[in-house]
Amino acid sequence: MTARVERVVTSGVFSLDGEDFDVDNNVWLVGDDDDVIVIDPAHDVGPILDAIDDRRVRAIACTHAHNDHIGAVGDLREATRAPVLLHPADRMLWDVVYPDVDPDAALAGQLFVAGIQLRVLPTPGHSPGSVSLHSPELAVVFTGDTLFAGGPGATGRSYSDFGTIIASIRDELLTLPPETVVHTGHGDDTTIGAEAPHLAEWLARGH
Repeated sequence: MTARVERVVTSGVFSLDGEDFDVDNNVWLVGDDDDVIVIDPAHDVGPILDAIDDRRVRAIACTHAHNDHIGAVGDLREATRAPVLLHPADRMLWDVVYPDVDPDAALAGQLFVAGIQLRVLPTPGHSPGSVSLHSPELAVVFTGDTLFAGGPGATGRSYSDFGTIIASIRDELLTLPPETVVHTGHGDDTTIGAEAPHLAEWLARGH
């Protein structure tokens, strides 16, 4: 199998509910030497284009539409002419960043690149349209801001809900094989097996 996963880290500002936060984002590339899908192009398109090099970008997949995850989408689409895919339930967040531009299609079903499948899992809670992307062949899942090492993504701001994110994690993510590597939107990787035993702790603490 020639498909592989690559990470690019970009830095910038996350803005929501009138507050700004400095953040580092994980941008994920899935593909081979010829074709690639870019997941969550954040902040600065330069390092992302450097990582893509001369490969063809099959799609730009957005796990959700908070500004720190889509900040480089416009520049990347212009540079690559690749379609931008986003769950329609996050359109109100998209419109804050790109009020005059539409995504190209809904992110749903499955994507294919370099001989592998990316299954789109609905994982709302951090935002209404949050999704995760699972590759059975690579034994990885890209969770955006739904699941991190240590628990769920934040749900204390607009359009988020703790009960919903818990249901998404329980029903869509923790049912994956325990060896599945979790590639997150920020910070370090974890595995499904490492996180699954802690569901009751997250419920008890409420975040």
